[in-house]
Amino acid sequence: MGKIFDIHYMLSTIPEIVKYLPVTLKIALWSGVIALILGFAVAMVRVFRVRVLSQICVVYIYCISGTPAMVQLLVAYYGIPLLLRGLNESLGTDWNVTGIPASVFAVAALSLNSAAFMSETIRSAILSVEAGQMEACYSVNMTTMQAMRRVVLPQAFAVALPPLGNSLISLLKETSLIFNISVIEMMAAAKIVGARSFRFFEVYIVVALIYWICCLALERILILLERRVRKYERRAVK
Repeated sequence: MGKIFDIHYMLSTIPEIVKYLPVTLKIALWSGVIALILGFAVAMVRVFRVRVLSQICVVYIYCISGTPAMVQLLVAYYGIPLLLRGLNESLGTDWNVTGIPASVFAVAALSLNSAAFMSETIRSAILSVEAGQMEACYSVNMTTMQAMRRVVLPQAFAVALPPLGNSLISLLKETSLIFNISVIEMMAAAKIVGARSFRFFEVYIVVALIYWICCLALERILILLERRVRKYERRAVK
């Protein structure tokens, strides 16, 4: 049995793989922050039906939701340098395209991917707030921005938090794809470690366990945040 599955070898690889956990978490953190900001902006454009921009946002969402994340990652990795080279030629600039770290392309692709789904979550949450509340705000001379900030968005945040949390967890798991564009993170480290002994099964179990623990921790944080938000919501009802 030891020759088929070597648990001692599996345990010995944990330090080598965990060493790259900060890289994975850093990319997930930056991607999540950018995705939330971009997703909120896209949602607001669609809620207020801004001319031209609203149509562009719809096309963007359809393109992202209709293509695999792996394809988007490769398009960003190979497409952004081509775009920058084209800008260099047309504008006469001298940007160092080859000096851009692969992690930048990973963040760009993951952010754009998650932002599309988050924008739909945020838009649906905003639209779930009764329209009469906006009219009540107008009746007390609030501006649209004041009404959104003080009345609509706090309620929408409580509605959107659970699905946004699921999107963040999915984003964390999708970081396992970025080894395909030469970013050395946990999956890439696992492939390197596994190639030395050809015991890929053991190292992939280690990676799966690390991702599982990280997702459980993130899920717990989101549950605590949701409870805190719902606590104030219950007080408001009373």
